[in-house]
Amino acid sequence: MEARLATGLWVSAWLHRLDLEGRAGYVLRRGDATAGAVLVKAATLDGRAALWSRQWDFETDTRPWTRIAEGPEAEIDATARRQTATDPDLWLLEVEARDGDPQLME
Repeated sequence: MEARLATGLWVSAWLHRLDLEGRAGYVLRRGDATAGAVLVKAATLDGRAALWSRQWDFETDTRPWTRIAEGPEAEIDATARRQTATDPDLWLLEVEARDGDPQLME
């Protein structure tokens, strides 16, 4: 069984890392601080965005970050709203990333 860091602690570390790099990161929706799942929206500031989530990979028995959607920012926002509407524990984060890299940490 893989040891997991509490979600709230991971979010704080991720935001701090972005701040150290001079990048803007935001918590759009707070989920469960202990075990909530995380969605990360990477806005490229040109009207487009991507949505990232950790998904279980049964072949490697790991939970890598996976881009689950990409396209116009309005469509990504709608996808994120649908997912957060069904899961009260889900976190929604956003990073401004012209290069599209959300700087996610394992």
